[in-house]
Amino acid sequence: MEATELIKKVRKIEIKTRGLSQNIFAGEYHTAFKGRGMIFSEVREYQYGDDVRDIDWNVTARHNHPYVKVYEEERELTVMLLVDVSGSRLFGALGEEKREMIAEIAATIAFSAIQNNDKIGVLFFSDKIEKFIPPKKGRKHILFIIRELLDFSPESKGTDIGGALRYLTDALKKRTTAFVISDFIDDAESYRTSLSVAANKHDLISIQVFDKRDTQIPDIGLIRVKDLETGGERWLDTSSKRTRQALSKWWYDRQQKMTETMRHSGVDIASIATDEDYVRALMALFQRRGVR
Repeated sequence: MEATELIKKVRKIEIKTRGLSQNIFAGEYHTAFKGRGMIFSEVREYQYGDDVRDIDWNVTARHNHPYVKVYEEERELTVMLLVDVSGSRLFGALGEEKREMIAEIAATIAFSAIQNNDKIGVLFFSDKIEKFIPPKKGRKHILFIIRELLDFSPESKGTDIGGALRYLTDALKKRTTAFVISDFIDDAESYRTSLSVAANKHDLISIQVFDKRDTQIPDIGLIRVKDLETGGERWLDTSSKRTRQALSKWWYDRQQKMTETMRHSGVDIASIATDEDYVRALMALFQRRGVR
């Protein structure tokens, strides 16, 4: 992308997403994520009513009397965006391309984070770790992230969500609020274990961006289709009812497996089509978390 065009796009997305985060998301973001992170404060003697799960068994053994760990609310969060940059994000039949919506959603979350004095970082992944931007604060950092969201060129085209989750678990020792933003065109079984481990350590949220042509295709006759991740091409007879039903079943089965995997690990997920209003979907996600 040319420098002047990139600057214009960065400015356009900044104006739109900063406005959304200031006027719409600020309160919901704070309610949904603030206070969920807890840090160790001190050890004191056990008192009636304390949760036995907080007992510090090492201190208890030394003093021959029960002691519990006391935690306090974290005033500052670290937010990570795990952004899928695989080949399938380039698909766009209805609405905008997936990558454009992914960039806007990520930028909106980023601006919401810095308005709440949180750090924000990004991990770009395909079937490998493409780039890691450490969490920082400030508008300059946000604009750098937006430029990368719009103009980053990955080395690979495949998808490995499990690999991204393992990297998150290993790289960030402190509890983090992490958003996985992807179309989730990956085998849920391949990242099931990594998802559970990451969700146990971090506050994990999944945002699926998909095109409705991923779910079903119209009867438009014989067409040539290309897999944007593998590069493979084939002819597809969309006039065949069996072919259209097979595609719909493939999507439905994969969605069911993905949803079950998220539920098993206690991970919230929002699925947003490229021709839908992502603002409404994010609001619903934040509000759902905020009333817990």
